[in-house]
Amino acid sequence: MSVPHRYTVAALYEFRPVADPAALRNGLHEFTRNLGLCGTLLVAPEGINGTVAGSREAITALHSQLLALGFTAMEYKESHSPHAPFKRLKVRLKREIVTLGVPVEPLRQAGTYLSPAEWNALTADPDVIVVDTRNRYEVQAGTFEGAVDPGIDSFREFPAWVEQHLSGQEGKRIAMFCTGGIRCEKSTSLLREKGFQDVYHLQGGILRYLEEVPAAQSRWQGECFVFDGRVTVGHGLTPGAGEMCHSCGWPLDQKDLASPLFERGVSCAHCADTTTPAQKAAFRDRQRQYDGGLL
Repeated sequence: MSVPHRYTVAALYEFRPVADPAALRNGLHEFTRNLGLCGTLLVAPEGINGTVAGSREAITALHSQLLALGFTAMEYKESHSPHAPFKRLKVRLKREIVTLGVPVEPLRQAGTYLSPAEWNALTADPDVIVVDTRNRYEVQAGTFEGAVDPGIDSFREFPAWVEQHLSGQEGKRIAMFCTGGIRCEKSTSLLREKGFQDVYHLQGGILRYLEEVPAAQSRWQGECFVFDGRVTVGHGLTPGAGEMCHSCGWPLDQKDLASPLFERGVSCAHCADTTTPAQKAAFRDRQRQYDGGLL
């Protein structure tokens, strides 16, 4: 018997100047306080970003409020989850809605948007450099055929990777992608600032691609890591088979789960050698509390 989709999950962002980010953050906190939402909303001088989940009515109310506040050009997509994918709602004030660490201007010089169909056509050309801008643990769950993995642990590391690995290739066509599109707004802006001309990115990111492109026509391999309790999603944005190591955050496949180094909530093959016995004991205690419904 299938589990009903009790939660609507909305992923959204918009780069738009915010005159008073603190006032916007406080207003959204007050508006959402009694909606029963969970997830995270980020507010910064450059705009808003977030992934939130709740009832159909609550998500519609939040969407309508953001539109009323002037965020009418949001990149916005919905999916579903049978369980609450987050524990609580956080509305936070930040310096950037996605942290690159160097100044860029997405509103002025982001790369050319590609629809999923256009993306398939461009990335089929072997002369195009396809770059996955996500962190290496996200790439572990899945990526596009032929994509370059920068092997970064944080988006802040991306500018240094560009300097080291793309310098001298300004004449090449570069196609970039990320989960929902927001990181590519900044990564393509970075390349344009450095003199790259033919820079493209997948509009709506992997999530829109998996929503629109049938598996039979897809260039995607594996599942897409998402930052919530579902861990991964597949084509049609259906919850995937991924499980996360709650010690290090890596997405785990069936081989990882079968490893003798895997202990749920404690360790996996990626981190078993990096934590002390005392840390593992604390993780076991945390897992026991979680299993007992205390967390």
